[in-house]
Amino acid sequence: MDLVKRLEEYRDRERELMWEGTFAEYFEIACKKPAVARLSHERIYDMIMDGGVDTTRTGETRYRFFSDEIFGIEKPLQQIVDYFHSAAQRLEVRKRVLLLMGPVGGGKSTIVHLIKRGLEAYSRTPEGAIYAIKDCPMHEEPLHLIPYELRGEVEKDFGLYVEGDLCPHCRYMVDNNYRGRIEEVPLKRITFSEKYRVGVGTFTPSDPKSQDISELVGGIDLSTIGEVGVESDPRAYRFDGELNIANRGVMEFVEMLKTDEKFLYVLLTLSQEQNIKTGRFSMIYADEVVVSHTNEHEYQSFVGNKKSEALQDRIILAKVPYNLRVSDEVKIYEKLLKQSSLQNVHIAPYTLRIASIFAILTRLEPSKKAGMSLMKKLKLYDGEDMEDFKQKDVRELQEEAVREGMDGISPRYVINRLSNALIKNNVTYISPIDALRALRDGLDQHTSITREERERYLNFIHEARKEYDEIAKKEVQRAFVYSYEESARTMLNNYLDNVESYCNKTKLRDPITDEEMEPDEHLMRSIEEQIGVSENAKRSFREEILIRISSLARKGLTFDYTSHERLKEAIEKKLFADLRDVVKITTSTRTPDKEQLRKINEVVERLVAEQGYTYESANELLRYTGSLLNR
Repeated sequence: MDLVKRLEEYRDRERELMWEGTFAEYFEIACKKPAVARLSHERIYDMIMDGGVDTTRTGETRYRFFSDEIFGIEKPLQQIVDYFHSAAQRLEVRKRVLLLMGPVGGGKSTIVHLIKRGLEAYSRTPEGAIYAIKDCPMHEEPLHLIPYELRGEVEKDFGLYVEGDLCPHCRYMVDNNYRGRIEEVPLKRITFSEKYRVGVGTFTPSDPKSQDISELVGGIDLSTIGEVGVESDPRAYRFDGELNIANRGVMEFVEMLKTDEKFLYVLLTLSQEQNIKTGRFSMIYADEVVVSHTNEHEYQSFVGNKKSEALQDRIILAKVPYNLRVSDEVKIYEKLLKQSSLQNVHIAPYTLRIASIFAILTRLEPSKKAGMSLMKKLKLYDGEDMEDFKQKDVRELQEEAVREGMDGISPRYVINRLSNALIKNNVTYISPIDALRALRDGLDQHTSITREERERYLNFIHEARKEYDEIAKKEVQRAFVYSYEESARTMLNNYLDNVESYCNKTKLRDPITDEEMEPDEHLMRSIEEQIGVSENAKRSFREEILIRISSLARKGLTFDYTSHERLKEAIEKKLFADLRDVVKITTSTRTPDKEQLRKINEVVERLVAEQGYTYESANELLRYTGSLLNR
């Protein structure tokens, strides 16, 4: 990277964003590209949609604008996008405050952060270009300069919708500096920036006794009153409140329901009338999105307060629960860990998955369906089909659960505990067992859980441990089987010969004696039983295999034991069952002989090369699996 050259390129791009001109020049731009005069909700909606849209395997819409940072809460995001979509059509919903409600660490503030940062980036693109009256403290939409009497004709002839009126500062400037010649008023292109207080504002409540309303709506500039004479002169007022500077963009109202009532009254007028009442001036038009977030307890108190009914009626509520999919929870932890400097510590395969299983179990509600355990529910939500439940049952399970995802362990707790395990002295890797140990030990330090919850969470750690035990055995099984690939192929060919004979009702021929034989039912069942194929289901399973072979053959492809996922699992399990004693002896012997050592080394090399382990974590996995097999 040539830093000096890149800096020059950066300055060139910045200069391109510094367009200045007159209202007459801007009007020509707006006529050719009406999007520059969009209202705030429409701008945010277009920004989200410009990022692109995907459809998940469950048919849910996934917005790429959020997809790198937010995982597993597609429905709340869909509700938020629907709000912006309706508001973009200038429907009444745009005159509402968007309130995100959910548990701590669920992603509420991240959603707002993405919208704010997204707007900043979008305003720097040709698609998101935005212009304002030069030196206006509220970054006024230039079309507000057009007199009301002419706006109907402008919309009819040019398709430009104009809403709102000039702020006191710009009205004074037009009347006194330009004598009403609006075509000469200077404009400039602006880029949103929270740092420079342009189009992005944030209001954080503090002590109501010391916090002044001017933080929201601006205040009198005492230093200029002597010059201008009266407080009602716009030159004597600082339009620098968060609602002023967020005009045409977005204002984040942090923990809105914790703030003093006097601040909420300002939102009543802004949300319904799109006006701000400041000082000695009449109502000032403001076009901005107000987003806030709160927790469930604060929201229930707010709803129960009769004094707040007027504001309640002006709120659009979007519930943002915890993610309930294990695969998406893993992505959350991967994202958070990538942001750290702990790049030298190896995280063994399945460590984040097992931590995620524990976290999701704490968030799920028990189902009334017979035979539906929390672990089965977890796997269904993650896209796995169970023997007695399928993906079609998921919607019914979701409808049955009233508050699912609103309680439980937060991602912050899990990442805090993982971080605690990662920073210990001489730690070069952490395994799933290390993660579960860290999660368990941290429960005593968790300030907000009761004794009953702690006992329940300890049970979930036990459930996650049992899940890992099965995964560990499969990992070693897979590594051992790879060392016996020839055996796997031989077993597959024997099975397929017998299946073909069974389905076609023919006999097999003994390769040595040339005698005719019945299909070997014992061999076929010994493989099929490994994956729970019942006696009644064996024919359909075998016919399914033959159909798969025919389908691949038509495409010129060869069927092998990896071509059918369930058959692959059955072959591996059967082979591993046959090898169980070998594995048991090999992994648990304290002083292995030369042959056993060779097998161990082969398996370790396979785990390192193909399954993402280090030599240390692979050896720990073998020791752990050996202890499981010897129980």
